Amino acid sequence: MLIAIYRAARPLLFGVPPEGAHGLAFAAGRAAQCLPGACAAISALSGARRPSVSRQVAGLDFPSSLGLAAGLDKGATLLPIWRALGFGFVEIGTVTPRPQPGNTRPRLFRLADEGLILNRMGFNSEGAEAVAKRLKRRPSGLVVGGNIGKNKVTPEEDALSDYRMAYKLIAPEVDYIALNVSSPNTPGLRRLQAPELLKPLLDGMLETRMEMGLERQPIFLKLAPDLEFGELDSIVDTALASGVSGLIATNTTLDREIIRGEGNKARVQAWGDGGLSGRGLKTKAQAVQKRILERLNGRLPLIACGGITTPEDAMEALNLGASLTQIFSALIFRGPGLVGEINEALCLEP
Repeated sequence: MLIAIYRAARPLLFGVPPEGAHGLAFAAGRAAQCLPGACAAISALSGARRPSVSRQVAGLDFPSSLGLAAGLDKGATLLPIWRALGFGFVEIGTVTPRPQPGNTRPRLFRLADEGLILNRMGFNSEGAEAVAKRLKRRPSGLVVGGNIGKNKVTPEEDALSDYRMAYKLIAPEVDYIALNVSSPNTPGLRRLQAPELLKPLLDGMLETRMEMGLERQPIFLKLAPDLEFGELDSIVDTALASGVSGLIATNTTLDREIIRGEGNKARVQAWGDGGLSGRGLKTKAQAVQKRILERLNGRLPLIACGGITTPEDAMEALNLGASLTQIFSALIFRGPGLVGEINEALCLEP
């Protein structure tokens, strides 16, 4: 039913610029959350989660191995809707310590025929204090992760202070933290993946976690898909040595070669900077995930993200060794019914 409803609504949504469509969808979601019985109706339409799709990762019990990736619900505004749809977990953010508007518009673009999204949002965020306040009213039965990053104006050498500030506000209200050092839309952020910069950042965050008495709370590190394998190996080794709880791979890519059509390549060139996500990212993201899994050798869990578009994609990621999966762009192009489809497929997996 949700598939049919979205199929009817999609031409209207796609007739509006992407960020405008996002605003309309979220306004409708906020209104629905206020209607008695609306979330129960959504849950019935999407199909209830079953115990057979649950799993334990990093000490947390996930009702489903399928999660919503960071970037869609930056401010934790639709958590009851995501739970009703059947997501086992939601990663909010990226949340910055202080409010910031992000990059100038337009900053979000669709390539609908290729299932790709170009974004250069630039960590538009209400700030950690406002998001933490909203999280105090979060629903039960849903694992919530907090994806945090630094403010644009903060220089690299002061990045740790920003991550600490965001962590201190967000961490007490979520189940796990994800450190975003891999967005291509904040100048200099990806340089924090270099081992010589990454090690003090991870050490500082783990020290902050201990100071707050949150030693049991997992901290994940989110990586880019554009790293050379030698760089990736060094980063994974640094993460292993640090004591973080796991990795997330991948973020969006700067690689324009994942675009198939020459006309679409020209359109993206005209649109300018930004990271690409969606169906075409799968091959690149999966290669990175395989390399990480080989290097980890079972020592830490990996959350697979990037190009997961179908139930078969989600099952493939798990069969390769990922502990959990996340979607984002596929939800835009295929609609909320995809969540139930993936959960159903996971239930049938032997």
